[in-house]
Amino acid sequence: MQIRLKQKTNVWRSAKIVALFCGAVVPVFGASSNAPVPSPPARLVTRIGDQSIILHWDEPGEPGLAGYLVYRSTNPSGGFTTITPSAVPNRNFADLTVTNGQTFHYFVRALNATGQQSSNSTIVSATARAFAGDDDFLDYLQHTAFDYFWYEANPANGLVRDRSEQRSPSSIAAIGFGLTGTGIAIDHGWITREEGRDRTLSLLRTLLNKPQGRATNGMIGYRGWFYHFLDMNSAARAGNCELSSIDTALLLAGILYSRQYFNGADAGEATLRRLASEIYARVDWQWMLNGKKGLAMGWRPETGFLRNQWIGYNEAMILYLLGLGAGTNPVAPSAWDTWISGYSWQTNYGYSFVPFARLFGHQYSHCWVDFRHIADSYMGAQGITYFENSRRATLAQRQYCIANPKHHTGYSGSLWGLTACDGPGSKGFFGYMARGAPPPENDDGTIAPTAAGGSLPVAPEVCLPTLRYLYTQFRTNIWTGYGFRDAFNLRAGWWDPDVLGIDQGPILIMAENYRSQKVWELFSQVPEIQRGLAAAGFTNVPPVSSVRRQSGASRNF
Repeated sequence: MQIRLKQKTNVWRSAKIVALFCGAVVPVFGASSNAPVPSPPARLVTRIGDQSIILHWDEPGEPGLAGYLVYRSTNPSGGFTTITPSAVPNRNFADLTVTNGQTFHYFVRALNATGQQSSNSTIVSATARAFAGDDDFLDYLQHTAFDYFWYEANPANGLVRDRSEQRSPSSIAAIGFGLTGTGIAIDHGWITREEGRDRTLSLLRTLLNKPQGRATNGMIGYRGWFYHFLDMNSAARAGNCELSSIDTALLLAGILYSRQYFNGADAGEATLRRLASEIYARVDWQWMLNGKKGLAMGWRPETGFLRNQWIGYNEAMILYLLGLGAGTNPVAPSAWDTWISGYSWQTNYGYSFVPFARLFGHQYSHCWVDFRHIADSYMGAQGITYFENSRRATLAQRQYCIANPKHHTGYSGSLWGLTACDGPGSKGFFGYMARGAPPPENDDGTIAPTAAGGSLPVAPEVCLPTLRYLYTQFRTNIWTGYGFRDAFNLRAGWWDPDVLGIDQGPILIMAENYRSQKVWELFSQVPEIQRGLAAAGFTNVPPVSSVRRQSGASRNF
């Protein structure tokens, strides 16, 4: 299962010393110091949405910065006041106190540890506006989600933070999603092809060249597999996390997508493809079987293999398909039989499907593999596809939230979405927990926007309205410079402070699959995935008629 690294959130406090600037009262932090004044933030850019304006900027480069202050005015010539009385730690800010049609002007200052402010960045202007339609909303949703992978990465080595917290390590699953997001961003014109190529090259060189071995410290992985979390600077194992088979698979999916995407003749793209192939070929698939029929969930140098294997439906389809399609030491086709031996066929809320309560299990493999028109022996016998299975699971979860058997605040046809996520952690509520339904699993009223976002292509008629409802109703609490926060709980009055890479990745990629199918189309050309699907017994099937409610009851959309 996906495990998220729990982090404490930084608390940034300001002194109450004030001075005059541009005729307005603005805070000054700390006393005079001999330390050099920080350089101003560079490349200040905006994203524009309905009643929201997002700012992003680059780091000045000096060590020891305490954060940033954002200033705003309706007049580009003066009258600027700070709208961040406390410094913000990240390189972004979402202004959610704007009115559509009103132009605002902004600049940003860096703040060092001794309280000195930089000079002003360049001034940018933006005017919030209502979304012209669903496409306009999805553009904004996808662009902000991609910004997470661009701005929460270390440009020197390409590693991406697990979450938007300054002390967070890198997550290799987030990296896999981000690699795929890079191609999407190039297609949309958010970055240039050269920028995407160079960032990807830096990452692949890091993944290939950092040391692997049995040592408990200083290693990026072992036998071609990677540790779940990596130090953002050294790329070495973070803490005592496991060598993760599923997270390595999500990383490999992004790597193979990048190899397929960057198909140009120039030397940089040729090198990129070579590095990607070397990383994939190095994985020792037979070792991760540990002499058994199914793949192990992971390994630790201190204790050896984790006890459990990947058997039964969840997010690990992509793991088996990549293992089956490997050119060296591949997993035997019989491993797929071991995998499906743990399936069960159930009917929940009028829908019959193979259940997995947490929606991420119905989404992660689907980010890359187009299951709409193919089926293995198990799904073929049921007369559906894995795509249809995910559709039914999504619709059944929504029906569960409409029924709301636990009487949670706010649950409805517009407010639903249970998956693994953070939580309030206060009395009566879980902290981080794998939440899901049906059947209900740790449901404490906590909603995660990525649950609906990651199911966009399979059930757009319910997922897209839900995402728009979440934005419209709760924007001031859950919208950030990177899009939606991880989770919230209305009864607890709790709003997650963090944004997570493994949330934004499925939102970004599945929105693209819903809109253009480009990720599916490109990934279907990867030879390794073609071999993996063939080895698992997938064949083409006629279009599947989506069965909405097996009981014949009317839909409650």
